[in-house]
Amino acid sequence: MTKKTARKNEYSENQQPLFMAFELGSSKWVLGFSIGLGQKPRKRSIDAGDLDSLQQEIKAAKERFGLAENAKVKSCYEAGREGFWLHRYLETIQIHNFVMDSSSIEVNRKRRRAKSDGLDAGSLLQLLMRHHLGDKKVFSVVRVPSEEEEDRRHLQRGFATLKKEKTRTTNRIRALLNTQGVRAQRLNLSEQQLHAIRIWNGKGLGEGLKDRLRLEWQRVLQLREQIRELKAERQRRLKDNERPEIKQVKQLETLRSIGPESSWPVVHELFWRDFQNRRQVGALVGLVPTPYDSGESKKELGISKAGNRHVRAIAIELAWSWVRHQPKSKLTLWFNQRFGGAGKRARKVGIVAVARRLIIELWRFLQTGVIPEGALLKAEA
Repeated sequence: MTKKTARKNEYSENQQPLFMAFELGSSKWVLGFSIGLGQKPRKRSIDAGDLDSLQQEIKAAKERFGLAENAKVKSCYEAGREGFWLHRYLETIQIHNFVMDSSSIEVNRKRRRAKSDGLDAGSLLQLLMRHHLGDKKVFSVVRVPSEEEEDRRHLQRGFATLKKEKTRTTNRIRALLNTQGVRAQRLNLSEQQLHAIRIWNGKGLGEGLKDRLRLEWQRVLQLREQIRELKAERQRRLKDNERPEIKQVKQLETLRSIGPESSWPVVHELFWRDFQNRRQVGALVGLVPTPYDSGESKKELGISKAGNRHVRAIAIELAWSWVRHQPKSKLTLWFNQRFGGAGKRARKVGIVAVARRLIIELWRFLQTGVIPEGALLKAEA
């Protein structure tokens, strides 16, 4: 009789991977491990960013589930606080990772939903295993940019942040003056103007308010200087004709109504990706409709807003500029015919449709060189 050798319940590399989900907190990371649906998950907590402990927990999980040391690992975490550095690290240690779009994750809508890091890690683990089994709609995967692509976006996002801070600061100055009955049309808070301002009863500003306004005004001047520096850096980069993204920026600027304030962010936030069709372009911008059709109830819930919010705001501004400076284009003629005599709210709805179509036309223009129908180049103006 042949003696049978006892063996561990090991799975080969091709048969069974280890699934791992991260719930990333500011101080602690909760890790969830499993090998399949129906299995009780193994949960562990490590200090945030402790990569040595992470590798030890992965090794321990493989031993716990009887997997070989070289068994494949599939992992996931939600896009957010940690950005993409963790994804890149996981790739270097041969882990197949998914960065999940948080807004696409399905949730249980039945009454209140309990939430904790442990529960979240378990839920993400279940979604990852379902995704592995073929249910690709349980979450959307974020397209991770290369380190160079991600780095190039900082100039535009820093520029947008500075402009928002400048607007907040000037609005705060106006609000402070409004509390004293002063309506400032143009702000130039030099010492001479501060002493010349008169409040509701004809008196000058109080010394405490003057001091605060001086601080706020210094912040405005500082922000203006920083914005000028970033604009100069943008102009310097535009002289590099060899980079493909710079060529795209310059190609867009050949069209009337498009300048660096719109072409630069659209290229660096959107057109660095490889799109297969126009639906992918519209979906990423988040300007696609959301129909509700159930039984006899049919209505439109508005745009999805599930895409890149940085591009969405620029697209709306670009659409208004297009309607104004490209009066003979097909898009402008359609907008004027459909919404020209409508009210303010209807025109806002219409301009969203123009924005979506325009972004698709610009993508096609960059890919094929086909100018949007009826549009004029700056050389033809």
